[in-house]
Amino acid sequence: MIGLGKTSVSTLLGNALNSPVFYESVDDNPILPLFYSETVDTVQANRYPFLLQLWFLNSRFDSIKKASHHPCSILDRSIYEDWYFAKVNKDLGKISDLEFQIYEDLLHNMLGEIDGLPKKAPDLMIYLKGSFETVIKRINLRGRDYEQDAALIDYYKKLWEGYDDWLYYHYQASDALVIDMDQIDIINNPEDAQHLIKTVNAKLRAIKNNDD
Repeated sequence: MIGLGKTSVSTLLGNALNSPVFYESVDDNPILPLFYSETVDTVQANRYPFLLQLWFLNSRFDSIKKASHHPCSILDRSIYEDWYFAKVNKDLGKISDLEFQIYEDLLHNMLGEIDGLPKKAPDLMIYLKGSFETVIKRINLRGRDYEQDAALIDYYKKLWEGYDDWLYYHYQASDALVIDMDQIDIINNPEDAQHLIKTVNAKLRAIKNNDD
């Protein structure tokens, strides 16, 4: 889900594990502000939802290829959950059935390319969950102007409502570790930050032991 602290968690773990972090491209994304801030008619006329998903998909694929050159790396958004954003936009009528089919075909081809890399899948998916109130609070706190429009609340709610189902019923690429962001504050509470690091390290050790 957006707004739950994936960048902060990724930075924390990157420092703790001495691993490079590949962040979701936001500041250099030319479509994202238009997707959020333009009128509904303008967004649909220019097919911004479809273009945005293609832009993110290409960016994530590029990050995966770069990350594959490192023995241990962290990506703060998964290419696997990118499909969920596209699906929600299709369900909302923002992406057409044909566009979604094209998107899925492209995603399938990219995942086929990933299968040819030495690292075919992540070792671990760290899934951040939280209440809708926490999501909205954190979106407001980070202060991106184009995310603040009250008209976007319904879109955020739609994303939030189905995100857990995506993890439990669709994600199969690796083990998953669920972190409840309502219960921890890694920015203002060092003990929470250390507890998260220990939890992730323990999970990674367990996965390694099972693979040996």
